[in-house]
Amino acid sequence: MLRARGGEWWRGLRRCASLPRALRVREALRVPEPVERVKVQGWVRSVRSQKEVLFLHVNDGSSLESLQIVADPSLENRDLTFGSAVEVQGKLVKSPHKMQNMELKAETIRVVGPCNALLFPLKTRERHPLEYVRQFPHLRCRNNTLGSLLRIRSEATASIHSFFQDNGYVHIHTPIITSNDCEGAGELFQIGVSNEAKDSAEKTHFFNVPAFLTVSGQLHLEVMAGAFTHVFTFGPTFRAENSQSRRHLAEFYMVEAELSFTESLQDIMQVMEDLLKTVTSTVLSKCPRDVELFQKYIAPAQKGRLEQMLKNKFVTISYSEAMEILKQASQAFTFKPEWGCDLQTEHEKYLVEHCGEVPVFVINYPYDLKPFYMRDNEDGPQHTVAAVDLLVPGVGELCGGSLREERLPFLESRLQRLGLTDTYQWYLDLRKFGSVPHGGFGMGFERYLQYILGVDNIKDVIPFPRFSHSCLL
Repeated sequence: MLRARGGEWWRGLRRCASLPRALRVREALRVPEPVERVKVQGWVRSVRSQKEVLFLHVNDGSSLESLQIVADPSLENRDLTFGSAVEVQGKLVKSPHKMQNMELKAETIRVVGPCNALLFPLKTRERHPLEYVRQFPHLRCRNNTLGSLLRIRSEATASIHSFFQDNGYVHIHTPIITSNDCEGAGELFQIGVSNEAKDSAEKTHFFNVPAFLTVSGQLHLEVMAGAFTHVFTFGPTFRAENSQSRRHLAEFYMVEAELSFTESLQDIMQVMEDLLKTVTSTVLSKCPRDVELFQKYIAPAQKGRLEQMLKNKFVTISYSEAMEILKQASQAFTFKPEWGCDLQTEHEKYLVEHCGEVPVFVINYPYDLKPFYMRDNEDGPQHTVAAVDLLVPGVGELCGGSLREERLPFLESRLQRLGLTDTYQWYLDLRKFGSVPHGGFGMGFERYLQYILGVDNIKDVIPFPRFSHSCLL
């Protein structure tokens, strides 16, 4: 495939007119002038046969827009149906329609893979609800909404990597199989062995210790933060939560970062805010039509929310201030807000609404509410740690982070009280050999997509959702 120098890649198409050039639909729509010999491959989105002309719309996943094919009716055949895979050769010409720049005047149409449109669960010209297409995980990527979602997801992934690399972070591949429970919640998938190895497994663990699917790469990032001042990871994480909620998955993706030589929670919060704004701006600029689909059909109010987020500084309140706001609320909560209790989803959404429907940082959580690695604020009478959660409209908690406890005596004392000293001896070693003040955060990628697109159910922003009682494919 020819690619552009100075944005004029299409000029090479004219010089090589004797050979048909394979073009993506996205590229064909952007060619500024006619091209004699091109080839487009994709799936038929609509067929309209008239007496003197045959119209097709073909899409290959490269854009939301399909390419209009104009052909002689003699090229039509019984296999040319909605959903069929085709290869079309012909000439790119200026389209008389205002909605698109170019169309393909077909010389040959070859059906590569037929599709029985009567049995195909997706129907032409129907806007299927997300709940409906969720039943067909092997086919739903052919739906316009899911196609747009997956392009946005791809662009957001690339933008996250670019953000960290542009800011000097080293990308670390943290392990998926681990012997640590970073969150301490016990909601772990334990690694087993296949039936063939069952007899030997009954005598000993495969790894000689219990092993689990990771719930977070944080502890491994902390190891790397002893040699690299800025590190990040982006990969799958797993929680064995028996939840059917719209906010939870058993397998999801996490963006996590760790910064060395920082003693300020504000430093961590600034990276969170910059990441969110940078990635969102990139997605809006590079996937405008895909985002527009969600703003038109899924969440009409989302455009205004994102504009507010991008132009305003995020709000910061303490956990104690949050509790006072909740206690004074006229709204009746299912879970009564009390100091020392975790914020529930209803509390998070109320706080965001109270603060003007913009993202809200909640800082300094109760000491006993958070894991052992968070830094003791040494305050009182209400004992807190230097932790932060970022709450966003429509979702609630999006990011969680903290300064880490780098002081060996504090860490030893807490691990001893929890009975975890032997398990985390290696973690204590990090504090003995060149330890520095550091901190970091994690962001749930699917929740981020829910937030920017206004998608109500997290199962609709991941290609193959895994949740309790469901592991299709």
